[in-house]
Amino acid sequence: MLELQASDDIVRARLAARDMARAAGLGVMDQTRFATAVSELGRNAVRYAVQGRCELSDQSDARAVRLQACVRDSGPGISDLALALQDGYSTGGSMGAGLPGTQRLVDIFEIESSPAGTVVTVQIVRPRRNPGRVA
Repeated sequence: MLELQASDDIVRARLAARDMARAAGLGVMDQTRFATAVSELGRNAVRYAVQGRCELSDQSDARAVRLQACVRDSGPGISDLALALQDGYSTGGSMGAGLPGTQRLVDIFEIESSPAGTVVTVQIVRPRRNPGRVA
């Protein structure tokens, strides 16, 4: 579990995600996708909730590499998820590309938000080249 409270923490989470993807045998593009998704989610947690937590896990099996990141915060929540997932929408004066961009980077994107906080879980899933063989 990585604590997210400052920019340095976001960098650490991004590097940990990239290292996990590399160790799992993913190519450079997928390493970058996973690391960027983690970075964007971490940035949102720090920016809008002041702090959060990031949990990275390798849920790979014999058939697929499956890397997961779960970022949770205890901020005010997102009042309109559908709107927040549209390109260009922002409550913080940014370009509004964070959540929709993250959604495009990953294979699985799940978000839950309430006034008690937000939890975003993302996964990159890639079939193994040699099914049945676990790295």
